Amino acid sequence: MRSSAGKLLSHSQWMRTRSARFRVPAPSCDSQKMWNSTAAPPPDENSDQNSIDAGSSMRRPISLWPGMYHSPVTNALWEARRNMFETPTGGEDGSRSELTAKTPSRSRTSILYKFSSDFVLREQYRNPWNEIRTGKLVEDLDALAGTISFKHCSSGDGSARSMILVTASVDRIIMKRPIRVDADLSIVGAVTWVGRSSMEMQLQVIQSQDANHPSESVALEANFTFVARDAKTGKSTPINPVTPETEHEKFLWKEAEERNKLRKQKRAQGKEEQEKLKDLERLNDLLAEGRVFLDMPALADRDSILIKDTSHENSLICQPQQRNIHGRIFGGFLMRKAFELAFSNAYTFAGVSPRFLEVDRVDFIKPVDVGNFLRFKSRILYTEATSSAEPLINIEVVAHVTSPELRSSEVSNRFYFTFSVRPEAMKDGMKIRNVVPGTEEEARRVIERMDAERPIS
Repeated sequence: MRSSAGKLLSHSQWMRTRSARFRVPAPSCDSQKMWNSTAAPPPDENSDQNSIDAGSSMRRPISLWPGMYHSPVTNALWEARRNMFETPTGGEDGSRSELTAKTPSRSRTSILYKFSSDFVLREQYRNPWNEIRTGKLVEDLDALAGTISFKHCSSGDGSARSMILVTASVDRIIMKRPIRVDADLSIVGAVTWVGRSSMEMQLQVIQSQDANHPSESVALEANFTFVARDAKTGKSTPINPVTPETEHEKFLWKEAEERNKLRKQKRAQGKEEQEKLKDLERLNDLLAEGRVFLDMPALADRDSILIKDTSHENSLICQPQQRNIHGRIFGGFLMRKAFELAFSNAYTFAGVSPRFLEVDRVDFIKPVDVGNFLRFKSRILYTEATSSAEPLINIEVVAHVTSPELRSSEVSNRFYFTFSVRPEAMKDGMKIRNVVPGTEEEARRVIERMDAERPIS
């Protein structure tokens, strides 16, 4: 290998030269504004620095963390995070820095997708029906939530304390209206609530409805919960508290506090119900039609189908390119793979392209590592056809971490998706079949999911 001057270089010299060519310049004082706040930027010449352009990193090489999982948005977000990793944390004292209360505006971050003018970016997010790839958008939501959590936990000089931040759960992702792939959109999020070692963030996808309604409104909303672990011990570690300022921020904090209490209440209630589960009448009612399918298939309801006959699955080996900054498989990647399997399941069940409505709570039960053999198993638990205009298809996707050498298989994640079909398809006389359980395990799972949809009285 030779330099531009023709001098022969050793391999190590060549690598240093190459990395120097692609090193991202150190941030200027002005570029630090992005870390301070992205809320309501003033209309000046530096206003573009208050948000992250989803397509900006596609035009230049990125060599910050070679081998890490990359997408146009994760490139841009990791580029924004790099100051935390490049700034010294003050040696041993860095992990013991004092906690500092922060306002939600300090962590507020936005990503701008210039779909209307950026053809290359638009092609990354377009599905076969010329609509948005929702799974890819969900993946970006997790990446943005990670960046927001790092901003909140960083110290005043922009450095991060010695901790690992991971996605603990997703409370719910709700699609309020269809998202277009031909119009600009932005994702905005901030920390809304903090416990001792956990924090909740609210993220919103904002886009104008159409050319006749240019004003922007919320198209999708999600709440992510992250937890902090000490990098050395792996135990929970305290994080900066949050101090809401505005009435809206106080309202979001109160909502998040109620959700946290509700989660604890549901966990306690779930354990009690598992022990007694005395609702045998509901169980038998659900199993009645399934028993007909199993014992008298010729007499079974032609508008119904067994849960087991709606199953789909796929599998993959987790590759190094899919890992996050902590060396584990990127949570957003897992959510995208689960969504795409659920979408395919709903598609083959309904016979038309389904319409995504929401993701229910997602729990990250077990971390997924590079080299793991991962199996995704999807099934339709039940359908709701109370509204002929918008029937609901409720799908469960379970991710299993499988180790053939150890002859073991463990659940790493459970995902619950709700889809519908477009009203125009229903007008053509299409019917959504009823899904019935054939085993007691399936019936119990359906009851659990139906109860999870209802608030605790």
